[in-house]
Amino acid sequence: MDNAAFSVDQPHVTADAVRALIDHAILKPELTRSAVDAQLDEAAAYRVFSVCVRPSDVAHAVARLAGTGVGVGTVIGFPHGTTSTEAKVAESLQALADGAFELDMVQNIGAAKSGDWERVEADVRAVVDAAGSTVVKVILETAFLTDDEIVAASRAAQSAGAAFVKTSTGFAGGGATAEHIALMRATVGTDTGVKASGGVRGLDTLLEMVGAGANRIGTSASARILDEVAHRAETGAASALGDDTTSY
Repeated sequence: MDNAAFSVDQPHVTADAVRALIDHAILKPELTRSAVDAQLDEAAAYRVFSVCVRPSDVAHAVARLAGTGVGVGTVIGFPHGTTSTEAKVAESLQALADGAFELDMVQNIGAAKSGDWERVEADVRAVVDAAGSTVVKVILETAFLTDDEIVAASRAAQSAGAAFVKTSTGFAGGGATAEHIALMRATVGTDTGVKASGGVRGLDTLLEMVGAGANRIGTSASARILDEVAHRAETGAASALGDDTTSY
């Protein structure tokens, strides 16, 4: 697995390279079905890699996005990671039955803060085993962790067979930072993916995360980011749009 999808030093970042990085997040609990549909349609129009939807929306999203080339992922044990391992496994199996092609699970944050890394690893391993060949990403919720805990959590997820480690849910008052991405990448090497999620609201932040070692991005600001790519390609300069401050 490559450390980054493209070099941030290249003079022209392509839309295709950025699209290939993006898991478009559709996770706010208050979203109505019509709001979800609008986001699904936006993801299809911008041709992002995938959407990450609430578990109850998976089957609907799979049907709505059929034929678009946009994958449908979902979250497990979200957002607190404190459901039982058995519940996470059951949730994973249902998501797979509904058509999810990737699973983003939240680690047991309380166990991580307690230093119970055997429990953290066993929790992840159970979901990985249930998922079979399906990609599992482990959300560490880095805003709650020390650097030493981020390293230990990354190692536990990797040892359990996770395909990615991921920074954040976007709902814990803190998101991805370049420093945490670099730490996670240094810990897992190049055989495990690193996903930056939470607070990636514009193209410059996305590029910063990729430069630090991320090879997947979770964001609800996909349209703003890809519009900025198009503007820069056309004009050679940044637009006045700035970050999408409503995104997560």
